[in-house]
Amino acid sequence: MIQRTPSEEISRIFQLQSAHSNLMRLRTTNASERLRKVRTVKSYLLRKENIEMLCKALHADLRKSHSETEANELAPVLLVIKHIEDNLRKWMSDRKVETPLAMSGLSSHVRYESKGAVLVIAPWNYPFQLVLVPYLHAMVAGNAVMVKPSEYVPATSAFLESMFKELFDESEVAFAFGEADVAQEVLNLPFHHIFFTGSPSVGKLVMQAAARNLTSVTLELGGKSPVVIHESYDIRVAAKKIAWAKTMNCGQTCIAPDYVLLPEGSEKRFAEEFAKAVAEFYNPSGGGIAASTDYSRIINRKNLIRLKNLMEQDLEAGAQLLYGGAMDEDDLFIEPTLLCNMTPSMGLMQQEIFGPILPVCTYKRMDDALHTINGLERPLALYILSNDSKAIKHMLINTTSGGVGINELMVTSVNPALPFGGVNHSGIGRSNGLAGFISFSNERGVVRRRWGTFAPIYPPYKPWLISLLRKLTRF
Repeated sequence: MIQRTPSEEISRIFQLQSAHSNLMRLRTTNASERLRKVRTVKSYLLRKENIEMLCKALHADLRKSHSETEANELAPVLLVIKHIEDNLRKWMSDRKVETPLAMSGLSSHVRYESKGAVLVIAPWNYPFQLVLVPYLHAMVAGNAVMVKPSEYVPATSAFLESMFKELFDESEVAFAFGEADVAQEVLNLPFHHIFFTGSPSVGKLVMQAAARNLTSVTLELGGKSPVVIHESYDIRVAAKKIAWAKTMNCGQTCIAPDYVLLPEGSEKRFAEEFAKAVAEFYNPSGGGIAASTDYSRIINRKNLIRLKNLMEQDLEAGAQLLYGGAMDEDDLFIEPTLLCNMTPSMGLMQQEIFGPILPVCTYKRMDDALHTINGLERPLALYILSNDSKAIKHMLINTTSGGVGINELMVTSVNPALPFGGVNHSGIGRSNGLAGFISFSNERGVVRRRWGTFAPIYPPYKPWLISLLRKLTRF
């Protein structure tokens, strides 16, 4: 159990980090200095003993296996580090822009400068990756960073704090530990930017708090990410991909499939193939899914009860159990579960599930599927499984989402060269790569006089000048 950071300590760290001299020191670091810090982090993470400690921490917090930790927590961070190493010098360079003819004699460029003191509020579902990725982009943009990790993952948070204390001074990065009261306390401070990953309901509170200080925000939220299976796509292949994506981290992933739309009449076949895939992944020897070392657990009893209640209410309202449904509250275990006969008003179709329960919906025509998607909040991810290029194009044109995965799942956040984020209810702003660097930067427009003067346009205004301006600006 990590002790709550005292209020006076939070205030002291904020004052230290936000001091003008500290912010200017960090802002004026060059690319080589920032890359040295990135490589310091990489070297630490690649030490065998540190990988072992990280794996033990994530197993303690989420029952993640060693392999899942390396694949879904460590590897994405190392991929981001490689992308930063390859591109930071270009990102930090001034970007020249065109200057219109009416502004002849002037040159224009964009200068990327740090925003200053940054707050990162991280979630519990990927407690390592979702601290390191925003931290790295904030750091290479030249900012000081305070991290408020989730109180639900004390072991991983302790690992991260130990790492940062060993590598960097607290004037550059420090932690604030505690529950909701600490989150509220840090949100009251006048940070220059807040990066929040979590639920839409808490995201609204973060945005309200940021508004009091006119602080810019990046909100990485969630929502109901659909998978549309087109009639041209093999149900067996679709079911296996969806089973993998929905059970990763026990379904506790913001871009996990949240409901499936498939052609009417194919529910039974889908359930059969889903069940085969789950058995192949987590029960190859017949000892039961719960015995698998690769199957994670629900984060805590509170969230398990929430999922249990949602499922029971929808079953009472007419939903039908297609597969799974077993639970063990003491072990925080929920079996991968499929429900069908769903209606849009049911709880599992209104709330982000964040667990291994998957509603299965059907459609007669593709436009019926699109009507279902567009009747809900705009999702963080949309997955299209189709071999029909016209159908894919039709779905892309007639939907809105933060990202799209075509014929693959769980990919919209992986490529650091792509901007990642949601739309409205599923998020505001973008992260990853250049988009992440820009989110933590002030894009400062700079105009410089090279030759000439604006003296001809000083009052009193001449008719010939107005005529010339009209020609140049075409009005």
